[in-house]
Amino acid sequence: MHAYEATVRWNRDGQTFTDNRYSRAHAWEFDGGARVAASSSPSIVPLPMSVAANVDPEEALVAATSSCHMLFFLSFAGRGGFVVESYLDRAVGYMEKNAAGKMAMQRIVLRPEIVFAGERQPSPAELDALHHRSHEECFIANSLKSEITVEAPVR
Repeated sequence: MHAYEATVRWNRDGQTFTDNRYSRAHAWEFDGGARVAASSSPSIVPLPMSVAANVDPEEALVAATSSCHMLFFLSFAGRGGFVVESYLDRAVGYMEKNAAGKMAMQRIVLRPEIVFAGERQPSPAELDALHHRSHEECFIANSLKSEITVEAPVR
């Protein structure tokens, strides 16, 4: 078993609280010392109670899903003898009502663009297999009910 910790810190800072117009700005702190400025999404809680420049939980979920897929992909590609020069994913998550009528991250679409170096280039079938295996092994994907698809261009 592995345990992962995060500290989420918010303070009222003297704001009136009961009028529901308090700042949703807060911080995520991690064991390695990283600190991330976080907030609710401005599409859910309007400005100025949200902070558009901060990371919101929905964006973080999409980023975590993309990052997990990428890390497995890089590992499997390297083991397969492929040298990855760069990996870029402009992932998108879609909040929609689920079967119970609750808003949920229903779909996450990964759109990785990968550049390989050297003479050994994956065939379309090998690239598809790398993505499939990465999706199957991704801890985050295995933890979510959301549909996760990979739309990777074949070069």
